[in-house]
Amino acid sequence: MYSKDSSTKDIGTDSLHEQDHTNETGNESHVHPHTHPHSSPHAHPNAHAHTHDPKEEKAIVNRLARAIGHLESVKHMVEDGRDCSEVLVQLAAVRAALNNTGKEILKQHISHCIVEAVEEGDTKSIEELNLAIDKFMK
Repeated sequence: MYSKDSSTKDIGTDSLHEQDHTNETGNESHVHPHTHPHSSPHAHPNAHAHTHDPKEEKAIVNRLARAIGHLESVKHMVEDGRDCSEVLVQLAAVRAALNNTGKEILKQHISHCIVEAVEEGDTKSIEELNLAIDKFMK
């Protein structure tokens, strides 16, 4: 196991993180800076307000909680030595639940956030959406 000490500096929309990683014996400590685009929390200058309907947000959180619970039960199936075919079927169900949750998030994002961004002339949000779709659809 590694322990991490980190500090963060904002650089526009990216954050620079410097992390000191030390292995469990205490040897081989090293620091390396790296950036993460759009680390939370973040804001874009001239970007639209990012708000969501609390009911829609709660529905997404509930879907994710069910998927997490389902995945935990799959983990227990593996620990209990259940049949591999059964495990694979249940993993497919978890994956489908996550994909459907992603589709709902995408629909809401287009319906609300992207519509607002277009109305406000925020082309950066459309570029970010395209990148997110590319990553989601892999």
